Amino acid sequence: MPIEINLKIQDFICVAPAALLFLWSLVPLTFKVVRGNKELNSMAALLLTLVGVVCSVAASGLLYAQQSEPYFAFSNALVFDGVSVLSAIVIAIITAAAAIMAREHKATNGEHFSEFLFLLMNAAVGMMILSWANDLIVTFIAIEIMSLCLYLLIALSKEGALSKEAAFKYFVLGSFASAIFLYGIAFIYGITGTTYLNVIAKSAPTLIAGNYLFMFGVLLAVLGFCFKAAIVPFHAWTPDVYEGSPIPVTAFMAAGVKFVVFVAFLRFIRGNYLSFDVSGEFITVLQWLAVLTMCLGNIAAIVQSSLKRMLAYSSIAHGGFVLIGVIAAAIGGESWRGDLSVLYYVVSYTVMTIGAFGIVCMLEKNEGDIILVEDLRGLAKRSQITALIFTIFMLSLAGIPPLVGFFAKFFIFSAALKQGLFWLVIWAAINSVIAAYYYLRPIVMMYMSDDAGVDVAEQYKMTRTLTTVMAMLVVLLGFATEPFYQHIRHAISSLF
Repeated sequence: MPIEINLKIQDFICVAPAALLFLWSLVPLTFKVVRGNKELNSMAALLLTLVGVVCSVAASGLLYAQQSEPYFAFSNALVFDGVSVLSAIVIAIITAAAAIMAREHKATNGEHFSEFLFLLMNAAVGMMILSWANDLIVTFIAIEIMSLCLYLLIALSKEGALSKEAAFKYFVLGSFASAIFLYGIAFIYGITGTTYLNVIAKSAPTLIAGNYLFMFGVLLAVLGFCFKAAIVPFHAWTPDVYEGSPIPVTAFMAAGVKFVVFVAFLRFIRGNYLSFDVSGEFITVLQWLAVLTMCLGNIAAIVQSSLKRMLAYSSIAHGGFVLIGVIAAAIGGESWRGDLSVLYYVVSYTVMTIGAFGIVCMLEKNEGDIILVEDLRGLAKRSQITALIFTIFMLSLAGIPPLVGFFAKFFIFSAALKQGLFWLVIWAAINSVIAAYYYLRPIVMMYMSDDAGVDVAEQYKMTRTLTTVMAMLVVLLGFATEPFYQHIRHAISSLF
């Protein structure tokens, strides 16, 4: 049966944030070609990128101002609601932060800086499309756009064999996960005859009750999301890829990929589309995946000497916490609490992780440097502001009040308790205590050691400003929890 294509002007207006990013990604490359393949001044290239990001955020802001109810564009392939607009703004900010760090980091600021910015902005385009997707095929395409750009960003680094190894591992395992996800889509389409989420929603409750092929397709699709979110046992790529990538790319992946994958995960599995019994096998499996992810991430982070690998395992553990919110959303009933807790958590985590990796970036003087936790010894005496900012990020990631990380975990726990997931909350509380140990280690090194460690490199002036702004946001969002909470709730109002 032929597919009816009905395009409207508003469809193109809605995709303006991604379209502007793509168009501005071509500008530095165009200047480079016109100049005879001579690299544009890095500051000029960065400013061009930031202009594109500002235009994208402005377009997203206009969409937000006009947002009243969900709008389905491009023959229902994309959906634009409060979550879509929020996602576009967050992704644009993450892109700007990564570009700023990349300009000052020696592993990324070189003869291919224009190409780096092009790939960075197009990875962001893939992320935006992924957060907007209402069609599983579009979801797959968006994941591939994002992933292919990330593979090249990792390999483009000047950090030598380590980055090439990381890119190859990510490519091989990512391709395997993409195949699993696509296989799951095939099963879902074979049973329902559609790949549109809003159409699947009409028949999903009946199919979940007794159609095993449909459930098998859902399971395969969930496994694809779990890989991208680094959920155990699909986490093995994370520490090696994070360590082998230059810090700006690591920060972009840790913040952007985790954020957008969980947004897409919510669109796929939230209570309005798929409502599961809390005692059912599927929810039980997801609960155990969350527990294993939290335990492995936190326990492995304790024994890490590399600061970057410690944050990588920390990222895995945080994925387990967010998965609790996804489970709460999948059960149904008060699923909006799960949606709300997930979005609150991933936005908060984005701010915290960009700042934390920004500090690590400032400590790397040369490409290939490996910053150890012990290298932070005595940092408070050499750079009090840097030590204070890093302390804020560590305490927030640990969930210490009144910082935003505490409220992020509080809302996750609250959503799980409302759905009767008491034993899962107990495991989460235990893991929060475990995490506090390795988050406090850097603080102890900075303030309670007289030995000399590494100093903050002088070239990171813009990165220093970026981390300061992120630290202020961590504190501000913690004290202004209520308006932040209500803003997120307004964004997800179209989901329940």
